[in-house]
Amino acid sequence: VQLVESGGGLVQPGGSLRLSCAASGFTFSLYAMYWYRQAPGKERESVAGIDSAGVNINYADSVKGRFTISRDNAKNMVYLQMSSLKVEDTAVYYCYARKWRDEYWGQGTQVTVSS
Repeated sequence: VQLVESGGGLVQPGGSLRLSCAASGFTFSLYAMYWYRQAPGKERESVAGIDSAGVNINYADSVKGRFTISRDNAKNMVYLQMSSLKVEDTAVYYCYARKWRDEYWGQGTQVTVSS
């Protein structure tokens, strides 16, 4: 099983980034997918989630209206489009898959928002 995130980097405040997560080794279309993040010295927190069919979506209040989660079950991919980025969005972003008691984590990708 693998979840491989990509697309992180350094961006200025107000900028945009698109994170991608490539899944393999499990039946992706049966799993709800999530993006989490962890900033230095803080606990890991949920950013966005999307159900297996891509119908039910939820966001943390801190990113509503700025971030968009989506998935492509044909390509085993989940995305996080991030816009109007703020310094406080700086964190390592993780891809997470869950179905009942089965869960998998990616290794994370660093997003740094700084001028």
